[in-house]
Amino acid sequence: MKIRKATSTDANAIAKVQVDSWKTTYRNIIPDEYLNQMTYKSREQKWANIISKQSVFLAESDEGEVVGFSNGGIERSGKYPSYKGELFAIYILAKYQRKGLGKLLLKPIIDELIKQGIFTMVVLVLEENRSRLFYESLGARVIGIEEIKIYEKRLHELVYGWDDIRAIKQ
Repeated sequence: MKIRKATSTDANAIAKVQVDSWKTTYRNIIPDEYLNQMTYKSREQKWANIISKQSVFLAESDEGEVVGFSNGGIERSGKYPSYKGELFAIYILAKYQRKGLGKLLLKPIIDELIKQGIFTMVVLVLEENRSRLFYESLGARVIGIEEIKIYEKRLHELVYGWDDIRAIKQ
């Protein structure tokens, strides 16, 4: 596997990973109506915009297929003043999960935050998403709960925090 920084030409591949991974990860958690309306085209436009402004990293298979991505930066909500960084997204296609890619995709986000003098980070994860165990295995702890609504369904996002992201790299 190869990890590299995304360029504008990667927006379509990132969109495919996001849509496909949402449809496997969030099936029976997020309403089907929401998942069914997600398209590669709509997400491609979103990711083209994000890539131009934020750090996005890709995981490519040996065959050059984009199989995962991560995105992070400065914490966005302001609700957790002790935490300056945020992992905005990390998604990996189902057949590539549980092979160490998550940690590989987290590393460049952490490296960029550390270069900015940021040593704390949050990530928001749906409570029903089993991937939250990944963050717990890396030392994150729940520091808050947010309620969100998707198509009239109320869901809880657990806010995980790391007090020192340098410990994750070990």
